[in-house]
Amino acid sequence: MMLSLTITYILAAVVASIYFFQKWIYSYWERRGVKYMEPEFFYGNVRDMIQTKIFSGDLFKRFYDDLKSRKVKYGGIYAFFTPVFIPIDLDLIKSIMLKNFHHFVNRGGYVNEEADPLSGHLFSLEDEKWRNLRTKLTPTFTSGKLKMMFQTLVACTSGLEDILSEHSILQDAVDIKDVSARFTTDAIGSVAFGIDCNSLKNPDSEFRQWGKGIFEQSIIGKLRGILLMTLPNNFLHAIGFKVINRTTSDFLMNVVRKTVEYREENNVYRKDFMHLLLQLKNRSKVSDDANITKEEDKNKGSDTLTFNEVAAQCFVFFVAGFETSATTMTFALLELSLNQDIQDKLRQEINTVLKKHDMQFTYDSVMEMKYLEKVIDETLRKHSALAVLQRVCTKPYTIPGTDIVLEKGTAVNIPVLGIHRDPEYYPEPDKFDPERFNEENKARRHPFAYMPFGEGPRICIGARFGLLQTKVGIAAIIKNFKVTLNDKTKTPIRYSPSAAITGVDEEVWLNVTKIQ
Repeated sequence: MMLSLTITYILAAVVASIYFFQKWIYSYWERRGVKYMEPEFFYGNVRDMIQTKIFSGDLFKRFYDDLKSRKVKYGGIYAFFTPVFIPIDLDLIKSIMLKNFHHFVNRGGYVNEEADPLSGHLFSLEDEKWRNLRTKLTPTFTSGKLKMMFQTLVACTSGLEDILSEHSILQDAVDIKDVSARFTTDAIGSVAFGIDCNSLKNPDSEFRQWGKGIFEQSIIGKLRGILLMTLPNNFLHAIGFKVINRTTSDFLMNVVRKTVEYREENNVYRKDFMHLLLQLKNRSKVSDDANITKEEDKNKGSDTLTFNEVAAQCFVFFVAGFETSATTMTFALLELSLNQDIQDKLRQEINTVLKKHDMQFTYDSVMEMKYLEKVIDETLRKHSALAVLQRVCTKPYTIPGTDIVLEKGTAVNIPVLGIHRDPEYYPEPDKFDPERFNEENKARRHPFAYMPFGEGPRICIGARFGLLQTKVGIAAIIKNFKVTLNDKTKTPIRYSPSAAITGVDEEVWLNVTKIQ
């Protein structure tokens, strides 16, 4: 009897402790005088996202809309037991992203360069490591370097035109989501690694299957995501947690190792990203010459990149470059198929500009296509590739005009999709209208009402390359083909609830007709 009572008391004490613990945790925002979304036990406010019932961007848009309707400038939610700050006011967002960036330098991502070398990339690195690497990599994305890579990029469009021509002749609908991803896989493989991935001709190519595998969420992948959200990074680091699975890591490390060894042994020069990384590895700086190594630049010690750092940058360049550009191309072509007047206007601009350049795609000719730029800007406005921007408070920050202090370590999530779909900034937000991005309309809007690549010092370093790749792909298609929506495409579209980057949940079928 006594044992039974003791066990009962212990269980009651455990239950009571858990109850009061969660009550204390979930009163965090209330204790600080911050409006918040009412949480539920364990999940906080993210159950639908964890159970893949809703895309993260849509969920945070829901938070944004709710808080905005309460006429507050910021609010709070809970991701499991972690308090998350959500800024709504654009001036406050500007303060976080730019004016007071030194309080929000990091994204709070997990990095373990020893156990998980591919995690040590620019997107996730923090503090001085991030600053040093950002400084080294910035020269690789100048206009001059993009021009150097341009013809390698354009060469990939021939395979794109071939496959669409086949579908046009057969009058067979094409899954433009799949074709766009194969095009960007080939483009990134060629520009980043100097490898012919051949994905357009062979959809089962090794590189394409590897790329798809990164974004296909398995049960283990979802579990990794939950652990990243619930456990502190220092604990994950201590147990040697790996965010990137072994198959992915081994595949890419082998590809990069073979490429690096071959180029260094044979002093191969190719106008691509890998050449610039090898210069950083061997010379500590990017140069305009064709040399991977140079006697006077050798032995720079810590100033040079290690092999693992080279591999990690290749990984993030491939992952970010192929998926974001592919989804942007998909959404743009979907919108153009639904808006034939916009498509006709774009085609006219493409042909008019190309006539001045001997009908050749050059870096300068693509830069002249201003309406194309508006089309892509509006695509990224309506279908933001990065739907939520993440930051973490690195030192106490007082919210301007208040006495509320964000503590060190506080997670900050900026709901980009919510801002981009806010009718205050974009009337009729579901309408596709590239003229939102003419000079007059842009000048009237708050500059932080549009953040497809982030903002401030941590704005995406490869944004210009991603935009260039997307422009080339869309221009090559619209110049040669008329695209219309096929009945097999389910509308209205739904964002994939399991995706990290905004993407259509199912296939996007388009009809393509060759322009005579």
